Amino acid sequence: MFTGLIKKRYSVRSYKPDTVEEDKLAQVLEAACLAPTACNLQPFQFIVIRTAGRKEELKRIYSGSFFTEAPLVICACAVPGRAWSRRDGLNYSFVDATIAMDHLILAATELGLGTCWVAAFDPTAAREVLGLPDSVEPVAFTPLGYPADTPRVKNRKPIAELVRYEHW
Repeated sequence: MFTGLIKKRYSVRSYKPDTVEEDKLAQVLEAACLAPTACNLQPFQFIVIRTAGRKEELKRIYSGSFFTEAPLVICACAVPGRAWSRRDGLNYSFVDATIAMDHLILAATELGLGTCWVAAFDPTAAREVLGLPDSVEPVAFTPLGYPADTPRVKNRKPIAELVRYEHW
């Protein structure tokens, strides 16, 4: 059940060195590509990075020790020039990239893989390490691998604090 999957997902902060099977990687990437996007323009790109031999370089992007423990790190990038924009000019590339990343993360959970949404990265280092052109924006990263930790208790606000009906 989908609700069970959502409850099972957690931010993994310790990974086993075990290799992620290519078919599982393909499944999580496919889930990302199936995500809904404004006008179905899919203005995003994913960069899959193998951490072996690149750990020091990747620590420039994010220094948390768990970031390079997993065999893979994935970066979701927005491509604003390919996105739909609302009448007031709001470009939806970041929204579309984050929806795709969420699909990837939930698919990973379903396959027994762990992830951790990382937004507190150094965008300048990300641009340099990944060779991103100026027209591409790094949005979020996640390690991808098998968890070596256990879920912690999730503290969430009650629905009544987060939902309003009819007006503010």
